[in-house]
Amino acid sequence: MKRNSLSKLLRRIACALAALVIALAVAVFALWHNELTTLASFQKLSDRDEAHRDGAVYQINFSGDYSFDEFLSQGGASNDAELISFVTRSITKGIIPMNIKTSTIACSAFTADTQSGDRVFGRNYDFSTNTAIIYTNPGKGRHASYSTIDLSFLGLDADKDVETIGQKILTLAAPYVPLDGVNDAGVACGIFMSYQGEGKGTPTDTQTDRPDLTSTTLLRLILDYADSVEDAVALAQQYDLHDSASSCFHYMVADSTGRSAILEWVGADADHDADGSQRQLNVLWNDTDVLSDSADWQVVTNFIKTPGYYDGTSAERKGLDRYEHLAAALRETDGIVADKDAAMDLLASVGRRTWNNDDSNSNTVHSVVYDLTDKSVLWVGNEHYGEEAYTFEFQLGR
Repeated sequence: MKRNSLSKLLRRIACALAALVIALAVAVFALWHNELTTLASFQKLSDRDEAHRDGAVYQINFSGDYSFDEFLSQGGASNDAELISFVTRSITKGIIPMNIKTSTIACSAFTADTQSGDRVFGRNYDFSTNTAIIYTNPGKGRHASYSTIDLSFLGLDADKDVETIGQKILTLAAPYVPLDGVNDAGVACGIFMSYQGEGKGTPTDTQTDRPDLTSTTLLRLILDYADSVEDAVALAQQYDLHDSASSCFHYMVADSTGRSAILEWVGADADHDADGSQRQLNVLWNDTDVLSDSADWQVVTNFIKTPGYYDGTSAERKGLDRYEHLAAALRETDGIVADKDAAMDLLASVGRRTWNNDDSNSNTVHSVVYDLTDKSVLWVGNEHYGEEAYTFEFQLGR
């Protein structure tokens, strides 16, 4: 009798514990189902190779809308600390602290047409770190996109692989730190150091009554919402820009119509540009960019292109050698490249492992050609041009 009573009690306790476990599992899934689905998609595409100074390359497919609408509705963020606070609160529900930072980067990009008439946007990212290619499709009237992120921006060690669950959780903030990307409307955008002011640059820190965005969240805004270059410019004009990590940046944006623009926040000239709060947005359209001398193509590296900015100054124009090389190649062909592979070859010609340079950005981490007409991506990691194991292709809208 006593044995039967004890057995019944134990079964009841076991059932109660099982019910509790199931309830907790349901609660966790309800609260974090998008995050758990995203983490399940995490995969490594290529390994680290110290001999070639390669970081690992990863891919992540994001589930859900990563709270970007909420980020915008609460006024964005005017500095990295505010962005980190929002991401920690919205993505990990305040349980796991996140980290976002940027560093010194030196890159090159161009627009051109292929012989078949497709518009392409080519970009090299020069630094030394692990990278991830991310896919986002947030819905709610926003565009799907592919973009590339630098994992060191999320506080992950550039010299170590991403292996633990704790490390992978940090990548949930990846949509907030894109370096370049293309959306399913055929709009591509990239971010580039501009070296305005002292050292690696005085950050742009505009101060009006507009809402606020940091460097990479402006790029996310464009990828999620812009239907065209004109839309991208209009969106940028609605926000105060606050550059991250004591650096400063400018942007190139392009679409499938052949329209492109470079967005620069500048003072009067290089001698009077140390106060980031006084800068204003200047837009260099491809048909008014006097340095390009043709609307058929446009190039950007790491110096300001606004006319008159460097007149009468001794300021160094970072990346001028790479700029002149790309511009000369496009000028010779009237802005035509044979196809996406030829566009990649042009990026390879300024890859930093072989390019004669004396700065610290000695590696090209990724090279990407975005086809804005068919919304496809051709992506090569760590200058392994022509090597199948390091070449990845993606397609939007199919």
